[in-house]
Amino acid sequence: MKYLLLIHSNPITWGHPSFLNTEEGQALPKKARDALAAQLEKLLQELDDSGELINAVPLDAPSDTRVVRVRKGIRATTDGPYSEAKEQLAGVFLIDVDTAERAEEIAATIPEAEFYAVEVRKASVFD
Repeated sequence: MKYLLLIHSNPITWGHPSFLNTEEGQALPKKARDALAAQLEKLLQELDDSGELINAVPLDAPSDTRVVRVRKGIRATTDGPYSEAKEQLAGVFLIDVDTAERAEEIAATIPEAEFYAVEVRKASVFD
């Protein structure tokens, strides 16, 4: 089963990996920040080695976003994210795992889960 792990972060402290740019992340001792970065690298390598990782993609800042809407055949394009929110989508992992529990287990090991949130969503269209 394929799942999207949607990583959320604060656009004010945008940068990748986003957990290193949060107020909470920057308040950590360097050793702790290095450990989180190593945790992410290890996770990506393990998922790649196991064949569970299809792709992991960081996204540009919400301030660079363009939103397109078509109403009555007329296209309107605006700057900025789709919604004004404290947290914005920072990146995604597309994974292929056997169970929803495994997807949640992986989401819990993404460092951003400690600072913001990682949403787990089944990607049925890819199956």
